[in-house]
Amino acid sequence: MRFAPRPPRRTAPIDLTGYWVSVVSEDWRFRMLTPPKGSYAGVPMTPAAVSQADTWDPAADERNGEQCRSYAAPAIMRVPGRLHLTWADDNTLQLETDAGMQKRLFRFGAAPATPAEPSWQGTSTASWELPDPTGLFGLLNDLGFGVPNMNPPNGSLKVVTKGLRAGYLRKNGVPYSENAVLTEYFDVVQNRDGTVWMVVMSIVEDPLYLRQPYVLSSQFKKQPDAAGWDPTPCSSTW
Repeated sequence: MRFAPRPPRRTAPIDLTGYWVSVVSEDWRFRMLTPPKGSYAGVPMTPAAVSQADTWDPAADERNGEQCRSYAAPAIMRVPGRLHLTWADDNTLQLETDAGMQKRLFRFGAAPATPAEPSWQGTSTASWELPDPTGLFGLLNDLGFGVPNMNPPNGSLKVVTKGLRAGYLRKNGVPYSENAVLTEYFDVVQNRDGTVWMVVMSIVEDPLYLRQPYVLSSQFKKQPDAAGWDPTPCSSTW
């Protein structure tokens, strides 16, 4: 007798569901404030990207209905705020943000045969990754991105996102193109004091606007409930 494979929800090696709050432990001036035009430090931009970013006009973005450019998938995990993760169904993990009121869908299985129209959150394909203490998490700690005093994870969620609408990697107009590809790894780890953290490593590849992959690590602390959840529309100006 052959049994149908269990769906991804049932085989999850880690629990990503619940409410999470971002912990801004680095790049404070780029994340908590809107940096001025020309403040591009840390992003491996091509000359074309610099030329594009130098034309940044937040007021024009607001007038044109483009105020969500810096809330798209390649940037949203760096926007301070809270996340809410739930299972939309047995094969789809849903991530909502209160900042910008964005919704991301991580679908397990093959990518759709017919590409969807480009969007801020694109089309995301998810898969579970088995733990490897010498792999991603070890690399994060070696690079200084890990959270101290944490136990190794039980596994990771890998998400690859394509089909993006062109937007910003940073709120001051640092661009990515529609051909950008975002790869993310979600890990859940527990501190010895019992607090639970989610570490998200993101890799943006975009030959038009990036000289090399743009790698970042963002940290989120799990919340016991929805306290502090504050849905707020996108804004180009704060």
